Amino acid sequence: MNITLLGAGAWGTALAMALSHRHPVMLWSRDAQAVEAMRGARQNARYLPGMVLPEAIRISADLHEVIAHAKGGLLIVASSVAGLRPLAGMLATHDVDNLVWLCKGFEEGAALLPHQVVQQVLGRELPAGALSGPSFAQEVARGLPCALTIGSHSKALREKVVSAVHGGGIRVYSTDDIIGVEVGGAVKNILAIATGIADGLGLGMNARAALITRGLAEITRLGTALGGRMETFMGLTGVGDLILTCTGDLSRNRQVGLRLAAGQSLPAIIEQLGHVAEGVRCVQAVKTLAEQHSVDMPIIEAVVRVLFDAEPPAKAIEQLLAREARAEH
Repeated sequence: MNITLLGAGAWGTALAMALSHRHPVMLWSRDAQAVEAMRGARQNARYLPGMVLPEAIRISADLHEVIAHAKGGLLIVASSVAGLRPLAGMLATHDVDNLVWLCKGFEEGAALLPHQVVQQVLGRELPAGALSGPSFAQEVARGLPCALTIGSHSKALREKVVSAVHGGGIRVYSTDDIIGVEVGGAVKNILAIATGIADGLGLGMNARAALITRGLAEITRLGTALGGRMETFMGLTGVGDLILTCTGDLSRNRQVGLRLAAGQSLPAIIEQLGHVAEGVRCVQAVKTLAEQHSVDMPIIEAVVRVLFDAEPPAKAIEQLLAREARAEH
């Protein structure tokens, strides 16, 4: 099956590497210089340094070429949430089908999930969905196993994605609950910041387990209020992705929390990371949605105060611990 990855960041490149062993794959970047560098060195030096790109991957900066390649196959958007709207705008003038995106988060300002952005920009129904789950790009690029979920209202698209992506070290499950898939993928990034803060302050594994568990409760409350199903949050794109992002040091969002606990400023942290930390970008949107739907999300509120109100991390944790006792459910 012909597959195109739109976006040559870490995750787009890693998935291209994994799929190129079984399918004709093209990898697109709008940066022509970056394309030439990757073609020459056969590596993505910025995002996956030292990892050799298989010769089977064709790399291009020609959007028309890569879209034509994916016709009838899969067109996978591997941008950040911030990059989804402009990229969808570029696709709006083309006859695209079988569209999948990998980004996790809410759009800043509008507080829209990725599928809502795509619908708004393209203005038409097409087979489309979100491919998500616990997956560090570096491990996928190395061929290590992972499991993902495709969320889409289109049964045909779900079957196509499973057929194309499931195999080798990657397992793919499917669901029609695209809201649940996207909410889990978005909110877990914010909770990874909170867990990083707790670990950075040396609060121990008990505190980490409590944050992850209560964080899952917050994801579930918001997700079901927005139309997701509770069982989705018990699966790969809920608790699975939450555990990985909160505990794995490859997580950029966890690194934000660890560095905040060490006293670094947010601008300095973002500059040092050099990659998008989606939890920082979407936390205010999540807080706004929680308020609109009367959903209690104290951990999210604490992260907002630390990131944007200059509240010391230790004080935010203290306030969480000082909350009144209540029933768990």
